[in-house]
Amino acid sequence: MSPVPTPRAAAIALYRTMARIRAFENAAEEASKGGVAAFGASLADARVRGPLHLSTGQEAVAAGVCAHLARSDLITSTHRGHGHTIAKGASIERMMCELFGRASGYNSGKGGSMHIADFSVGMLGANGVVAAGIPIAVGAAHALKIGKENAVVACFFGDGAINRGPFLEGLNWAAVHRLRILFVCEDNRWSATTATEAMTAGEGALARARGIGLDGLAVDGNDVFAVHAAAGELLAKIRRGEGPQFLHAVTYRLKGHVSVDPATYRDGEEVSRALQDDPLAAAAEKLRAAGVGSEALDAMRREAEKEVSDAVAVASGAPWPDPREAYTDIQDSGAGRWLG
Repeated sequence: MSPVPTPRAAAIALYRTMARIRAFENAAEEASKGGVAAFGASLADARVRGPLHLSTGQEAVAAGVCAHLARSDLITSTHRGHGHTIAKGASIERMMCELFGRASGYNSGKGGSMHIADFSVGMLGANGVVAAGIPIAVGAAHALKIGKENAVVACFFGDGAINRGPFLEGLNWAAVHRLRILFVCEDNRWSATTATEAMTAGEGALARARGIGLDGLAVDGNDVFAVHAAAGELLAKIRRGEGPQFLHAVTYRLKGHVSVDPATYRDGEEVSRALQDDPLAAAAEKLRAAGVGSEALDAMRREAEKEVSDAVAVASGAPWPDPREAYTDIQDSGAGRWLG
């Protein structure tokens, strides 16, 4: 078992981040169902429309990695990016407004869950295309090198991404140019509705990275303190100029592919085992053993739930985007007009 980080305040901060992510995902899931739990039921009352990919159960990866990043450091995320965005310091209220499609959201309500970005905290964006964040992260890291800047980039992607072309291209470019980037494979063991092991040949993510020349570590992605320690070790090497590094964090997606997917394609016993390895519960157990009282942990969870509840209330009453803004924030053809 990994030790609780010292000082103890660092360990408590990790738990608090995970609690905030879990509270956000729970509220977003409920809002996407409109209070209706049955898959396929009418979602007419849902306050969050469109695909909603939850990171419930994967909180330890986002929290453990981002705890080492400064505001000036950069990240790229995935279609399942709420946790990374929160851990990097983005506003929960503006995130919720974006999910609700409101004008005060990060993308003025027009991007939705899969496209949240906040450059002010170094969050370069979630991405609805599998593996598409990798070349963006590599490009950002190369720009930092050209500008002789000391910031680093953390690139989050799922296990399904390692079977796509940008994985090879991105890692190769980063290795050739010795870029300051940490590749984080957030392996939740499922690629949409297919078990990863059924579609990935060879020894997996870390072996492929090492084949390209990157060094790295494999870690229990449900143990936030283990993730924190491994990420800290790899980021220290990057900051010393030792080139890009790779973290393979094996976790589990507790929910379906999207929020209204009951995931009946999964074995019930598998899910039951995963629930017993809940990262929040595991972190709480270690913190209690280190002398943090249950009352303090409960208070952190309640505080997170209150913060998210307030964000839901704000989002519910926030203004809708002006229809006249529909064709802003789109690619400019160069002629200054929208081409239909």
